[in-house]
Amino acid sequence: MSIRTAMLCAGLALGAIAAPGLASARTYVEVDVAPPAPRYEVVPEARVGYVWAPGYWTWSNHRHVWVSGHYIHSRHGQHYVSARWYDHDGRYRYEAGHWDRDRR
Repeated sequence: MSIRTAMLCAGLALGAIAAPGLASARTYVEVDVAPPAPRYEVVPEARVGYVWAPGYWTWSNHRHVWVSGHYIHSRHGQHYVSARWYDHDGRYRYEAGHWDRDRR
């Protein structure tokens, strides 16, 4: 095996070890401007193998931008936690939607 192939295999192995930790990484944004009230959305008929991710306000280009709700593939043994804004030391913190493991 060449050194190049060995390095590639080592890199792939390290990536496989690090990937589960990256999958659970969360995204936070903090701003001084409160998000507007959530918009009312009509949730379409349920789809087998999917979960509804409700619409939410995100922060983009120094302003709040609405992202419409949509269906996403369900994940066995996990549940979807919707995006949200909450107070954090007098500022507004945004936490992106993410998957959490089901508790048994």
